[in-house]
Amino acid sequence: MIKILVSLVMVTMLGGAGGVTYLYDKYGDDLPDYTALANYAPAITTRVLAGDGRLMAEYAIEQRVYVPIEAIPQRVRNAFLSAEDKSFYTHPGVDFVGLFRAVLMNLKNYGSGRRPVGASTITQQVAKNFLLTSEVSIERKIKEAILAFRIEDAFTKDHILELYLNEIYLGFGSYGVAAASLNYFNKSLAELTIGEVAFLAALPKAPNNYNPIKKPAAAKVRRDWVVDRMLEDGHITAEEAEAAKAEPIIVRERDETQVVHNGEFFSEEVRRQLAAQYGEEALYKGGMYVRTTLDPRLQTIATKALRQGLMDYDRRHGWRGPVTSIGDVQNWTTLLPDIPVSPGAPEDWRLAVILRLDKDEAKVGTADGYGGSIPMKEMAWARPWIEGQRFGNPPKAPSDVLEVGDVVLVEPMLKDDKGKDFPAGTYGLRQMPDVEGALVAMDPHTGRVLAMVGGFSPKRSEFNRATQAKRQPGSSFKPFVYLAALDHGYTPATIILDAPFVYDPGPGQPLWKPKNYEGQFYGPSTLRMGVEKSRNLMTVRLANAVGMDVVAEYAEKFGVVKTMPRFLAASLGAVETTVMDLTTAYAMLVNGGRRISPTLLDRIQDRTGRTIYRHDQRDCDACQAVQWTGQGLPEIPDDREIMTDPLSAYQMVSILQGVVQRGTGARVQAVGKSVAGKTGTSNDSFDTWFMGFSPDLVCGVFVGFDVPRSLGSHEAGSTAAAPIFTAFMKEALADKPDIPFRAPNGIKFVRVDRTTGQRSSTKDNSIIEAFKPGTVPSVASASYVIDGSAVPMGDYGTFQPGTEPQTGGFPGPAGAGSAQPGGFGGGAAPSAGGLY
Repeated sequence: MIKILVSLVMVTMLGGAGGVTYLYDKYGDDLPDYTALANYAPAITTRVLAGDGRLMAEYAIEQRVYVPIEAIPQRVRNAFLSAEDKSFYTHPGVDFVGLFRAVLMNLKNYGSGRRPVGASTITQQVAKNFLLTSEVSIERKIKEAILAFRIEDAFTKDHILELYLNEIYLGFGSYGVAAASLNYFNKSLAELTIGEVAFLAALPKAPNNYNPIKKPAAAKVRRDWVVDRMLEDGHITAEEAEAAKAEPIIVRERDETQVVHNGEFFSEEVRRQLAAQYGEEALYKGGMYVRTTLDPRLQTIATKALRQGLMDYDRRHGWRGPVTSIGDVQNWTTLLPDIPVSPGAPEDWRLAVILRLDKDEAKVGTADGYGGSIPMKEMAWARPWIEGQRFGNPPKAPSDVLEVGDVVLVEPMLKDDKGKDFPAGTYGLRQMPDVEGALVAMDPHTGRVLAMVGGFSPKRSEFNRATQAKRQPGSSFKPFVYLAALDHGYTPATIILDAPFVYDPGPGQPLWKPKNYEGQFYGPSTLRMGVEKSRNLMTVRLANAVGMDVVAEYAEKFGVVKTMPRFLAASLGAVETTVMDLTTAYAMLVNGGRRISPTLLDRIQDRTGRTIYRHDQRDCDACQAVQWTGQGLPEIPDDREIMTDPLSAYQMVSILQGVVQRGTGARVQAVGKSVAGKTGTSNDSFDTWFMGFSPDLVCGVFVGFDVPRSLGSHEAGSTAAAPIFTAFMKEALADKPDIPFRAPNGIKFVRVDRTTGQRSSTKDNSIIEAFKPGTVPSVASASYVIDGSAVPMGDYGTFQPGTEPQTGGFPGPAGAGSAQPGGFGGGAAPSAGGLY
């Protein structure tokens, strides 16, 4: 009834000059400022894209993609004009003919139960949507009409139509025609068919009434009505109209090839950074276009490798029991579907209830009502878990593991280890790992983060262990102790004493007595051996010889920690860092010692396309050329800070390659390509790491419990983290050639004895060692043992950033840490009363 009254009043009041004057005097002075529409800046969706352009995430209060009128196809414009306001380009803001027609129609239909016909023009709808409320009243309609006249005087018809088509709500969370086109049909506006265009044009009046999923019949009727209006207005032919009506309305989700999966941790970190840098308003309304560094292929590999590694660890430590139990097994088909699957469980895992236990298998029922079985072989891993990450005896029968009524997670088994198909309905027993971890993969030359996984699943926990968890790196910190030594005149062949070491921290404090992981002492050994075999005692002695101030300086400038404590235990990794920070530090080893900053973002553009952030800040005018005209390749200056002597960096890379070839990282040889790295295990195996790299890809892995506790007495970086690194790098590099690590100019390669560090003429027990100029040991040179028990006295050939690398000599008797001549086997005796 209100629409009929409004229509009558409008016709009556606007019919005469006196009425018009009265309305303008009464309502025209206190209206919103319509001139603001000239600078219309609606809330637009911020879109986050992977490195290959695929969509990762969208952030918006109103999901809108703004499209200028010139980019909106004429077919789309015509459909909305036919459906909403066919006289738009001829009326002055209010369609008096249409208004009179609506009055007659509403009077004719009065009492019939039919929905009253409206007469608002597109201009009036713009006035209401932008400047007024949706209040149903005569006063609001009068204000709407007055504003419509003023808007028509101030703006072109195209501008008004552009405002309308970008502002209108069309259901499915879509604001504007471009967002609706994507959300309903996964198409750009130019790709829409006549039937699809007509459907979108049918939605403005009441999107929920024409939901194609919930109300398909009503949606088709309304869509066909718009098609008829388009035909009547001459926008389409009869044949096109017939074909459009025959089209089914099919809602299409985003294609799999257009969306990045497994990137939740990455996109959430991007969201946090954008909110911190630009604010929530810009993030959710600003329409930023964000190009990230993520490589979807590597992200998928990383997610799979980390999840499998965590599950493998978890299975090694036994079965913790069922998800829950059902007492009334007879009604399992009713009860089981109501039990939720564990958050974060892999998509192909499902819940099953144990119905019967046989000698060699357990019979199960699944939530879909079907049955199956778990063979004994698929639960042989399920030894009972014991406090302290210990486990009991292997099960001999299903009854050792399960009871009737137990609800457990299972995974469909398709093929066995030999590739033979399992019988249908065969499942493997599974459990959600309670351990967590993180993986970061990075381009070491640019700092671009190519993959990042912050845990087993973001559905289980959104906490990102790659960037938010500070954990002790253990021995994966040691390379920076040894790098400091290499920059201060030591060589990979320098001999360091591996013997008991006792430190007295002062009155009332217990003596500190570090020990090697194996609990043994190996006497004088090369610096290289200290890293390859991860010798704690050698590291402590070397750190004391070089000086903890120097070690701390390197840890801080490489970004491992912000502030490094100056106590010797810190040299063994008794500090806290993140996977992201430590991965970045390792990247600066393999890239030759150049400073990089880790980034998840390549470029950010604002709603107008203007670049507001770019990670690569190097100037390159020649890079702006739009086409090739025979010019040479642009030369981009590399003005990054030199963090360490490039020769020292290469020596450390060579030593870390030895960790894989002969040391604690030997399992990583399964990668099958040139890789280097270092294991890390904190006290009592609370934190386990493997940090490593190929020449062009660096990867850091952490495994540990969120609430720190031991991973088990037999777990270490080599068993918990290294397999994850290996799985990731093996697949990531599968289609890449085996590239050797790049040696800088000046490195001298000399064959030396692995044990003594002296030059060797035989291949027996020898390696090719990397030396700086002037540091190659002579054939007859004496061996000096770095005892590390005296106060640091200086260095030899110190590298100063910003200068040319120095070529100091081999530390001698007067050098740092009481270097003493000595042999091998027993080594030099510790100084009486000194540090051991």
